[in-house]
Amino acid sequence: MQRVIEVSLAAQRLRLYEQGHIVMEVLVSTAHKGAGEGRGSEQTPRGWHTIRAKIGAGAPLNTVFKGRRPTGEIYAPQLREANPGRDWILSRILWLSGLEPGKNRLGKVDTMRRYIYIHGTPDEETLGTPASHGCIRMRNEDVIELFDRVPVGTHILIGEEWSKA
Repeated sequence: MQRVIEVSLAAQRLRLYEQGHIVMEVLVSTAHKGAGEGRGSEQTPRGWHTIRAKIGAGAPLNTVFKGRRPTGEIYAPQLREANPGRDWILSRILWLSGLEPGKNRLGKVDTMRRYIYIHGTPDEETLGTPASHGCIRMRNEDVIELFDRVPVGTHILIGEEWSKA
């Protein structure tokens, strides 16, 4: 089955297409510093990407990840209070890799080496507005649904506007 994910930075939404039809559309949060591909920019990279790895299959809802490994913690407000300023990566990780050499792959613009993910967040109130450190944040239930629907190798287009209205 042909699947493609598209992220609109302007709309702060993600769409999953199957066979050319939208089968999932959800709010996301991309980088608060806007779009950009440079290492250390804390911006969301644009262009064509692929899912390099899927991390967290079968993990409980709100599992906390650090360095792509579960920490053994389950997110709760008390954990946030004890760890102010922590960038929470929860439930599932879809690790992206750029497909466009010189734009989002290799050198100082390499999406994979920048550790850009689609992942769950506890900050659901920020969904629909740019607020991340470069990654694409989603509701935990939504990222689990997306994770379960797409295989490694699925292509993702990240752009300012929708390309397939």
